[in-house]
Amino acid sequence: MALVDRLTRAGAHGGILMVNGSPTDNNAGQFKRGALASIAGSGFPILASFDTPDWSPDKAQDWVAGQLIRYPGQIVAVYAANDGIAGGAIAALRAANVSPLPIVTGQDAELAGIQRIVSGDQYMTVFKPIRFQAGLAAEVAVKLIKGEAVIGQTTVGGVPATLFNPVAVTIDNIVASVVADGSFTVAQICTPEYAAACTAAGIR
Repeated sequence: MALVDRLTRAGAHGGILMVNGSPTDNNAGQFKRGALASIAGSGFPILASFDTPDWSPDKAQDWVAGQLIRYPGQIVAVYAANDGIAGGAIAALRAANVSPLPIVTGQDAELAGIQRIVSGDQYMTVFKPIRFQAGLAAEVAVKLIKGEAVIGQTTVGGVPATLFNPVAVTIDNIVASVVADGSFTVAQICTPEYAAACTAAGIR
């Protein structure tokens, strides 16, 4: 997991806040289980965990604000289940004047998340190639309409599945991932607010 790797390289000492997705979303539960498996045995304890109703950034922000009071100076990272939640967590950290910011992760490679990575507020996000997913979903839909069998690379829970490798996007590979894929242009990312940071990062 990119978060644990980064903390280990930094020689960090402290704990992690887990800000998970909605408790009513099955995907959120799977993300949570995967994150817990990656953090287990890392030496970085989970200080507190929160299942964010409706994936709400505002609710994530409120919860993180409370944890900053509960664990002053102990939080070295925030695992956020998506970029919206990461944005809420960072807003809480900024409002509390936390410096330096803990390492904050996200998911979905939203434009705002990419820009927070450029500015240094967010460490990484997870990019899942949308074009690949959409193309494969369209192929499966056509087969189902025609009554044809759907065959995947493997099965998950008895259901045919084709798996792909998501990409951990950091400041070092923004161009090679979301820009190269066509998800965003450099112009979309490097608006005037982020132009200097983009230049410093070699994003052009």
